[in-house]
Order: sequence, then C-alpha cells, then structure tokens
Amino acid sequence: MNLDTLAVVLDQPESLALKPLTLTPPGDADVMVAIEWSGISTGTERLLWSGRMPSFPGMGYPLVPGYESVGRVTWAGDRSGLEVGQRVFVPGARCYNEARGLFGGAASLIVLPGERAVPVSDALGEDAVLLALAATAHHAIGGLNAGPVDLIVGHGVLGRLVARIAALAEGARPTVWETNPERAQGAEGHGYQVVAPDQDHRTDYRRICDVSGDSGILDTLIARMAPGGEVILAGFYSQPLSFSFPPAFMRETRIQVAAEWRPPDIVAVKQLLDSGRLSLDGLITHREPATRADAAYRTAFGDPNCLKMILDWRSIS
Repeated sequence: MNLDTLAVVLDQPESLALKPLTLTPPGDADVMVAIEWSGISTGTERLLWSGRMPSFPGMGYPLVPGYESVGRVTWAGDRSGLEVGQRVFVPGARCYNEARGLFGGAASLIVLPGERAVPVSDALGEDAVLLALAATAHHAIGGLNAGPVDLIVGHGVLGRLVARIAALAEGARPTVWETNPERAQGAEGHGYQVVAPDQDHRTDYRRICDVSGDSGILDTLIARMAPGGEVILAGFYSQPLSFSFPPAFMRETRIQVAAEWRPPDIVAVKQLLDSGRLSLDGLITHREPATRADAAYRTAFGDPNCLKMILDWRSIS
C-alpha cells in the first residue's frame, strides 16, 4: 500500500510549498482518497497563511491546510461504508506523519474516516469543492425555515451562497452590501440585489448576516436594524468585536455567532442541488495545477477578482 503523498505545506507564515509526506496507515473504518481538486479558503486559510490565526488546540506549523477537497476513493476499509471509485467530498484530514493537518485536505492522497467523506454526484465536477461553503451558508441562516435574511454583508463566495440560499425562502428578496465594485456583479438570476452600503438607506432590517470578517462593523449594522432584529456573525474574526451598548439596548438587538456546518446542512444542500433549486455556477473563477500552489495561494489572497481558487491535483499520480 502506497502511503506517500504530495501536500501543500505551510512551514511558517507566508512560506508555502508542495512537499512529499508520508500518511498514517488506514484502518478498517478509513478510506484513502486520491484528490482531484481542492479549494483555497480566503477566510480561515488566509489567517493560517498570514500567521494571524488565533491560537487554538492543535494549532502550529508546519501544517497542511485545506477543507474543501474532492476526489476518488482508491481504498476502502471493510467498515468505512464506502466503495472504491466513489467520488467524495473531503472536509479535511489528519493523516500526516511530518506535519499537522490544519485542515489537511490539500494533498494528492489522503486518509480519513469513511464517515467523514461525503459521496457527491459526478455531475458536480469541480464545483463539489464548494459543498462545505454551501453547508456553512445554510447553517448560518438556519436553513429556509428560520425566518428570512434580508441583508447579507459581503459578496464573496460565502456571501453569494448565503444570498442564493436566503433567496429561496418564500417571498424573499435579500439585499447584499458590497464595497468593492469589482465584486458587485454576479447576482443576476439568483433572486437578490447588490448595492453599496452608502446607497442603501434602510433602517428596518430584521435579520442581517455578516460574512465580511470586519470586527468593527457591529455598530453600523445595529443602526440599520428594526427593533428586535438579529445580527448573524458568519465570518471569521481575527480581532475582538465590540459595539456601543445604547443603540443595541434601544433595539433589543440579538447577536448570534454561526459555527461550522453540521451533517444535516450537507444533506439539505445536496437536496437543493439535486432538485436544481440551488446553483453553484460561476463561483469558481481561478484554477491552477497543484504544482503552482504557492502562486495560487498568493492570487487567492491578493487578487480582488479571485472569488474562489482551486488546485487541480489530477496530473499528480
């Protein structure tokens, strides 16, 4: 059994390269997956790359990033529940002897428990790397039955997915705030509108979902809310958040922190995709072979026109 892999390794902040690693041997509940594509996260992975990620258990360098990978099962343990040849979504792995798996999906070959690999339709192709972000968006707003989200802040990939899912609720017509004109396009046909914040004068939003990651935005959002409104914090914030108490007090504002997706969110998103109600089209804008990983990460984090960069691992045996 071949346990050699090539992986994206961050030795330290802003020092990234494709390196050979050895995998921990799989058990009978595990699978081995040959990765076809992996996405680059401009939220948590940017913080790992820049060295601004707050410390948490297991944090440290060298590390293998990546929690948006898709590939084919090449070996399946008897208790894995999967079969060789299935295409699966991989939300990360911890299978490396010489590096930490944070989040561990950016490698040519990985080992993970079969219960963590999510079978996906072949028809999705490379778009399947977006499954975790779509599930995150679904989880953040509580699905389609938790009340309409009428304002989303940020029109990156996660913001677009939140807006596309929010727009599926009956009678919904969400607004998205975006300050970068280059990212204002792309709402056509998805049931929502994009405006600059200074062009929007509404002060009666009931549910606002912030995916901007701006730790200083709460006062701005609270000022735009109806009494009893809710702010959902769905971005990742590297700095402490604060807000002025009197306006929040007067409005009885509720603030909710959205955690990562759960298995029911994946199930719900797959149903929306299979039914054709949700589309992932147009969200992947940049692609690079895995051999150009360093350049790909720098483009993903530095080019405002890059919504989602993916690495193509198919040429690496």
